[in-house]
Amino acid sequence: MKKVTFLILALLGMACQSKTKENNDAMAATNEPIKMDIQDGMEVATFAGGCFWCTEAIFLELDGVKSVVSGYTGGARPNPTYEQVSSGATGHAEATQITFDPKKISFGELLEVFFATHDPTTLNRQGNDIGTQYRSEIFYHSDAQKQTAEDYIKQLTAAKTYPDPIVTKVSPAVTFYAAENYHQNYYNQNKGQSYCHYVITPKVEKVRKHFKDKLKKE
Repeated sequence: MKKVTFLILALLGMACQSKTKENNDAMAATNEPIKMDIQDGMEVATFAGGCFWCTEAIFLELDGVKSVVSGYTGGARPNPTYEQVSSGATGHAEATQITFDPKKISFGELLEVFFATHDPTTLNRQGNDIGTQYRSEIFYHSDAQKQTAEDYIKQLTAAKTYPDPIVTKVSPAVTFYAAENYHQNYYNQNKGQSYCHYVITPKVEKVRKHFKDKLKKE
């Protein structure tokens, strides 16, 4: 049993950290900031909660979510690459930018899923993914989003939802840079990959089980 456990942990520990080995051509590309061209009636939410492969896969399940882009935000270096962000030196977080229809799903409902699918009490860490790039942070795009996020964290704290204090930061949205192409829609294209199988699939299954009323229709 110990050998099996060690093998699983080893797979989890190396998979997300080895993204730079996936596609050298993609890594060489210079990432550009996303231009905010939101259609009428749509809104944007930006969340960081560990590896963006996980966050992207989760929110793509939800009805009302038009698109999810994996990328980098919250740092100082312009046009960062994954290799630079993964060093922890740029200050960026791996994040997802979600375009959604508030008539179908609210920002508060997105927050509910966000907090239910990652650990907001571990500072700069999600599981075996460690570093400031894996921090828990909400980047708000309006005063209303800021207030909703702060109120929701207060509610979770008052209800003692978690045994430890919530460390999720609430910060104003800044420039968001799209990640390399091979990171986009990663889970749906690489479900057989070990990290996807052991880490992301359980999160997706949790969403499908506990948020059935919020899922996209087949």
